Amino acid sequence: MSDSYAPSPELTAQANGQADLFDQAEDDFEGFWAAQARERITWSKDFDQTLDWSGAPFAKWFVGGELNASVNCVDRHVDAGNGERVAIHFEGEGGDTRTITYADLQREVAKTANALVELGVGTGDRVAIYLPMIPEAVFAMLACARLGAPHSVVFGGFSAEALHTRIADADARVVITADGQFRRGKPAPLKAAVDAAIDHGDDESPVEKVLVVQRTKGDVEWTEGRDVWWHELVERQADTHEAQAFDSEHPLFILYTSGTTGKPKGIFHTTGGYLTQAAYTNSVVHDLHPETDVYWCTADIGWVTGHSYIVYGPLANGATQVIYEGTPDTPHQGRWWEIVQKYGVSILYTAPTAIRTFMKWGDDIPARYDLSSLRVLGSVGEPINPEAWRWYREHIGGGSAPIVDTWWQTETGAIMISPLPGVTSLEPGSAQRPIPGISAEILDDEGKPFTEPEKVGYLVLTKPWPSMLRGIWGDEERYKETYWSRFGPKYYFAGDGAKYDEDGNIWLLGRVDDVMNVSGHRLSTAEIESALVSHPAVAEAAVVGANDETTGQAPVAFVILRGDAAQRAEEEGDALVQELRNHVGTEIGPIAKPRQVLVVPELPKTRSGKIMRRLLKDVAENREVGDVTTLADSSVMGQIQDGLKK
Repeated sequence: MSDSYAPSPELTAQANGQADLFDQAEDDFEGFWAAQARERITWSKDFDQTLDWSGAPFAKWFVGGELNASVNCVDRHVDAGNGERVAIHFEGEGGDTRTITYADLQREVAKTANALVELGVGTGDRVAIYLPMIPEAVFAMLACARLGAPHSVVFGGFSAEALHTRIADADARVVITADGQFRRGKPAPLKAAVDAAIDHGDDESPVEKVLVVQRTKGDVEWTEGRDVWWHELVERQADTHEAQAFDSEHPLFILYTSGTTGKPKGIFHTTGGYLTQAAYTNSVVHDLHPETDVYWCTADIGWVTGHSYIVYGPLANGATQVIYEGTPDTPHQGRWWEIVQKYGVSILYTAPTAIRTFMKWGDDIPARYDLSSLRVLGSVGEPINPEAWRWYREHIGGGSAPIVDTWWQTETGAIMISPLPGVTSLEPGSAQRPIPGISAEILDDEGKPFTEPEKVGYLVLTKPWPSMLRGIWGDEERYKETYWSRFGPKYYFAGDGAKYDEDGNIWLLGRVDDVMNVSGHRLSTAEIESALVSHPAVAEAAVVGANDETTGQAPVAFVILRGDAAQRAEEEGDALVQELRNHVGTEIGPIAKPRQVLVVPELPKTRSGKIMRRLLKDVAENREVGDVTTLADSSVMGQIQDGLKK
């Protein structure tokens, strides 16, 4: 390999992930996972069967076992004598800090669990969490896990409309939120979106109580009898709570992700298998040594990365970690590196979008800080381009830190394909190989596996894995149809294109369906199209994900306007375009705002009426337009291009 980076002998000698793990998993797949579960997790009752795949594609892992996820993340570390170890170094955007030890965490989670019980939350009840990156988000998730109440965390950047659909689908009885959050130095409201989501008007909300953390101290509307202040309810609770054990397959959380239909899919994960794989991967992929490392995953709690690699994986392993509330450029562009220097961060796990942004800002910014504590770097959310990979290693990793480029999904629950830092010779831009215990292949259009280098195909998983999704909440058929029908029930279809290089490394090539990857966040083109068409000016819309050097992909919208709006566009084109972009931001969230909205006279359609997004993507990426022979009217693309030149 011309461009590979072998691990140093020192790293290999001390790494958690050793080469023999591959052999162990290959020789005895179920035995391997049983050993991981018993080594990394404390079971109240041992399991008597590792895997039950008889009801495929619905798996049961560690059958008969009982455990409590919250006890595994908190209490057992205190019981082991590590109560004074720091669990969380919290850094607020405005510079306020909190240091939370495992003993502190145990008290806070117990108080939160007792508060939820007082609000009527019991085993099996769903709780929606809509919070910024503050410690209370962690307390809330672990308190729900403690009670066996599945949580549904909704990203704080999502709109009231998006929150409403998720509350309704999960039938959540309680919502935990904050008065507001700090973004770029200013307070932004959060509670108002919860009020709008509950008082939606189309049906009666299942929500009975709203628990509100006071973060920004701004004015909030208050509904007596429903709304409760966190500081008034939680602070007066007892700081001990007797946790009960739950079945290994008890649902732990629901997390909504975009689907091709535009209706979000409630991916749900259960307890034993998920916790096992989250802890295992955090240990062997990030090479976490809890006694000595300071770990920082920069994700938001609202995404699966925040679930697996801020809350459940690292805390199950007894890690010391950093949680930062704000943006990378507040109050200055060196903020992250200041935090790395301050806490001596040794493992950093972040997204390619952030890395490319830092590259744009310049090498001189990280060079002002002491980053010598960093020893392992990670990348997550989308494929990282080789140029960004090399910059990350050189300017953040001191030219020597290994980079683990990880592929996984909300659905997989934990890392699936990644280098192991002490084992793998690294190839910039490639996630490389499935980790020990995971089996993946690339299939052609006919569903046949191949290994030829540079041929593009579809990534599939060929064996069940512990942290796999157990379905789509309330919709078994959609689960089967989405993930197990494309190539038959033998293969889990990930929805991503992939290829091998000549060394057998896997390169991920992004989504192959109508879902785009914007800054590592999956967004459905159908969802954005629906938002656009809900605006009175829009008759029809088509959205594609176009390559973007900062965010990976960015939404580009093509819209046909209604008669009177077309006249308005002639007179005030930019104002209407901005109005449509803002409308999408209101309906879904700022992350979904189209980079461009292009007004067109017609959309390219086949004779059966299907919009040919491939051709629109050519236009959005300034390429020569491909074959138009299947269009009902082949002149449409010419009209679109002429219109865009005006």
